[in-house]
Amino acid sequence: MTATTTARTPRTSPATSTAASTTEALSTESLRAELARRFAERSAAMARLGPGMAHLWELAAEHAQGGKLLRPRLLLAAHDAMSEATGTTAASQAEVLRLASALELLHFAFLLHDDVIDGDLFRRGHLNLVGTLSAERETGRTREDSSRPTPEGLHRGQTGAILAGDLLLSQVHQMVARAEVDPPVRTALLDLLDEAILVTVAGEHADVALSDGTEVADLDTILTTAARKTAAYSFALPLRMAAALTDGPAAWHPVLDRAATHLGLAFQLQDDYLSVFGDPARHGKDACSDLREGKQTAIIAYARLTSAWPQVHEHVGNRGLTPEAAQDVVGALRSCGADRFVLGLVAEHREALAALLEESARSQAPLPAAVRELLGALDAELVGRAS
Repeated sequence: MTATTTARTPRTSPATSTAASTTEALSTESLRAELARRFAERSAAMARLGPGMAHLWELAAEHAQGGKLLRPRLLLAAHDAMSEATGTTAASQAEVLRLASALELLHFAFLLHDDVIDGDLFRRGHLNLVGTLSAERETGRTREDSSRPTPEGLHRGQTGAILAGDLLLSQVHQMVARAEVDPPVRTALLDLLDEAILVTVAGEHADVALSDGTEVADLDTILTTAARKTAAYSFALPLRMAAALTDGPAAWHPVLDRAATHLGLAFQLQDDYLSVFGDPARHGKDACSDLREGKQTAIIAYARLTSAWPQVHEHVGNRGLTPEAAQDVVGALRSCGADRFVLGLVAEHREALAALLEESARSQAPLPAAVRELLGALDAELVGRAS
């Protein structure tokens, strides 16, 4: 899908060189300020609906800060690189920044719903919105208390997270629908947003089915689910939005989709690896939470085919898994080579991405060199992380 504009804004000023504009676009301070403005836009409306809604929105704004801003940074950087190549942009830099903040709101909405689905109380090493609201419901329980909440507290926390996520999804649609761009571009952006949400929800639905045992947990199904959960909105959406805003050729879109799939799988597989084998003090998740939740990852798919499976199987999905038992499971997974297997899959997708970018460089409608460099740098950044 490619969008055409009737009123193009050429890049003619030396002041808008790629280096200068990218430096400005990737400013974390600017993105965080933009996110704060997005929450402030609805604060008055929430206050009119009562102190409970005002407090929920205030907490949501607080918990939305602190992320890596991967998706908005990618949109901003890709837009700069593509607009430099096409000489065209359908939106001002301020409007692109606004759309970038919408991607972070979308991400946070998905995180809120994901925490409810997974029963998580922590994120980034601290109580998430569910955990915070649960703690507030219980007299004498503080935000720093790591004990499990009461059923009443958990109900309040999960209800608040679901509703806050719903509000954010509505806000994201409003922001894209009101984008200050020509109607054909706006329609293209809305179509991309709708597709990303549809595919991501399908991935989350399949992920739960895998954990519940209602879906066959073979490796192909697990990888397809992971790609849908992660690649569609985290990588394909910002990349293709940038192409739509800059009137990129239609031939760019399938290449961007394939690149997003490889990036998304490498990212998710690395995330699975860190959840089981990484340091929870660095990645901020509950130690071995994936094992407790019974997540069917590539690690588990591999272990199922080895002699270690009887030792692992009894603990997958055990909500009462103790730290000592968890360490025994991790040891069994290392012994059977599950850690090496998943890192090998990460390497395969990194190699496939590099080959795709080389192939694009030789094609009739190559991705701009700056975009290829951006994707290569992002690949290295994602896979080199410890959190």
